[in-house]
Amino acid sequence: MAQPLPYDGNEIKRRMHGAIDSLKHDFGGLRTGRASSSLLDPIHVDAYGANMPLQQVASVSVPEPRMLQISVWDRGLVIAVEKAIRASNLGLNPQTEGQVIRLRMPDLTQERRKELVKVAHQYAEKARIAVRNVRRDGMEQLKALEKAHLMSEDDHKKKADDVQKMTDDTIKELDQVLKTKEQEIMQV
Repeated sequence: MAQPLPYDGNEIKRRMHGAIDSLKHDFGGLRTGRASSSLLDPIHVDAYGANMPLQQVASVSVPEPRMLQISVWDRGLVIAVEKAIRASNLGLNPQTEGQVIRLRMPDLTQERRKELVKVAHQYAEKARIAVRNVRRDGMEQLKALEKAHLMSEDDHKKKADDVQKMTDDTIKELDQVLKTKEQEIMQV
């Protein structure tokens, strides 16, 4: 029988906080009333025979609070970048001048804001599931150590309580990040 892995509380905490970081990254792509270059992170462009992230073929800046400006490095890719933006379903209408593409952020309707809040809740639930999976892995690890007589029952109980506390704290933090994003989206 293989030796169970040693328990590492810091590794479990790191993995749980990875879910928070991932959620914050996902939220960066959700549009609020302001322009943000991270809005374009999910966009990939067909360039040089490959599917490349937009940031690898152009630079993105925010010259005004409600405008994004994309400077495409290769003139031959301007049309491909424009096409990728239109296909992204972000509701943005690119305006091209030479190698520069400007994107004005349209006003968000109340209905669209509610849809974005629903998406935010889906992202948060995905993060909660990730945290619970890390918790499950930690608990299974502790059980295996106790079963292999490498940990006492008391140590197992104490460390299981620690894992549960980390889980509760991380979920509380996820909920706070969600609440902040929700307020940001619903601001008129």
